[in-house]
Amino acid sequence: MPTVSVKRDLLFRALGRKYTDEEFDELCFEFGLELDEITSEKDIISREQGDQKAEGASDVILYKIDVPANRYDLLCLEGLVRGLQVFKQKMEAPRYRRVSAESGEPQRLIITEETAGVRPHAVAAVLRNITFTQNRYESFIELQEKLHQNVCRKRTLVAIGTHDLDTISGPFTFTAKAPDDIRFTPLNQSQEYTATQLMSLYKTDSHLRHYLHIIEDEPLYPIIYDSNGIVLSMPPIINGDHSKISVNTKNVFIECTATDLTKAKIVLDMIVTMFSEYCAEPFTVEEAEVVYPDGRMVTYPELAYRTETLSADYINRRVGISESADSVAQLLTRMCLKSEVVGDDGQILVEIPPTRSDVIHACDIMEDAAMAYGFNNITMTTPRTYTIANQLPLNKLTELLRMDLAAAGFTEALTFALCSQEDIADKLGKKITETRAVHISNPKTAEFQVARTTLLPGLLKTLAANRKMPLPLKLFEISDVVLKDETTDVGARNNRRLCAVYYNKSPGFEVIHGLLDRVMQLLEVRPGRKRGYYIQAAEDSSFFPGRCAEIYAHEKVVGRLGVLHPDVINGFELTMPCSALDIDLEHFL
Repeated sequence: MPTVSVKRDLLFRALGRKYTDEEFDELCFEFGLELDEITSEKDIISREQGDQKAEGASDVILYKIDVPANRYDLLCLEGLVRGLQVFKQKMEAPRYRRVSAESGEPQRLIITEETAGVRPHAVAAVLRNITFTQNRYESFIELQEKLHQNVCRKRTLVAIGTHDLDTISGPFTFTAKAPDDIRFTPLNQSQEYTATQLMSLYKTDSHLRHYLHIIEDEPLYPIIYDSNGIVLSMPPIINGDHSKISVNTKNVFIECTATDLTKAKIVLDMIVTMFSEYCAEPFTVEEAEVVYPDGRMVTYPELAYRTETLSADYINRRVGISESADSVAQLLTRMCLKSEVVGDDGQILVEIPPTRSDVIHACDIMEDAAMAYGFNNITMTTPRTYTIANQLPLNKLTELLRMDLAAAGFTEALTFALCSQEDIADKLGKKITETRAVHISNPKTAEFQVARTTLLPGLLKTLAANRKMPLPLKLFEISDVVLKDETTDVGARNNRRLCAVYYNKSPGFEVIHGLLDRVMQLLEVRPGRKRGYYIQAAEDSSFFPGRCAEIYAHEKVVGRLGVLHPDVINGFELTMPCSALDIDLEHFL
């Protein structure tokens, strides 16, 4: 969940009243938010860097509020205040309008076909005659950063650029060029750089270095020029210094370049709806035209309103309340979803504004109705379908065995479910094709290439990491392995197994054999050839020749035990003998 920091006094001034901390915490809860922390800039610096660094820092009280990840309209003070005021019925949800340019000629952004391979989409709009204060300006910048981290997925899907329109002139061109052919003065710099030099410059920048990977391997970099050849931005990295906005900016040109057009529309709508209230004509946004390489011309922002129809009965049944259609419509209106009853059968027409991109299905509308009604006000009832939960037999068996294996002197380990191909094949003296392993299609590291087919490598790695501990080392793990299985829908299945190892100066086969006897005793399987269990000599490349046995239970092979092969021990960087036990537990259910 994103966390929004707002100045307490500024928030209360915008809300038109003061709250105690407890009262505001309760208000947040009612609205579906959470007041996470009450702090100050000074407290934050003091906590993270020490009291000396905090000297001189602001001690203005900050509220840190946790916001649901899909509520992009609450990521700034303006949206938060607007939502709370509508919720408290102190104002009506505003109507956002797209207006034509006063000059009659809209700003135009032309996309060239060179962008197709790197960042093919763009949208644009203008906030005309806006009035910034220092607090409004900071909130404007902060909203962009919150959107970049959230819906924009760290600028990979969308990158936002905001520019002082009075310092540039349209039409604007969004194109892509070779890095050495791009040259401009970036934001807050005093000299020009080529794009190649910029990528080197920002490799050590704590903020921008996280975005370099998005385009640095591309042959062409995206770039936006105005009609005079002035660079507005090189998305998604940095804006140009020439068009930077300030507190004194009156007209803001907003462009969003993207790999996902839908997300770009959402982001543009969020920015203009949040800050259009500061325009000379509140809640109006000047349109801009985007020209695509194929000649298509589209006007943005869309600011699209849409309607959904659902019944009051649907909401009542799913929430567990019994409100009239008029009452339900009022509840939804308090959540910025303007609603009215249509017809005599309890149907409600809900208007979804451009700020509520999170409303996709009737369930989302129903959730808002429940929130406005108040979760604490919903009467607790016994479900019509009465069921009693019960632990899965496999998990119950697992928990019981864990307790008794620990009582037997073995220490439990929990290892990664993914491992390298070497771990389950080469190091165990097997071929990867024989392992029935499920492979990861795009592994991030060599350590996580396949899903484990045996628990043994994880335990041996744990032994290697704890070689300095006093001997003997006795470890066990009861977890799932993953095996290919063409009979299942997904082509693989989980298999619950028990694995134990004994590591000491001597192999300790008798210790592992004794553990097997204890496990079988717990599983109520008696020694014997027919209905019991027994072991029989076998050959396995992971074990020392002549020191390996298969475990039979109910006349089926359920596992192996023995002394590990020296090559296996060396492969996992161990230096002493080790014996191991591996059993399939699902056979005993």
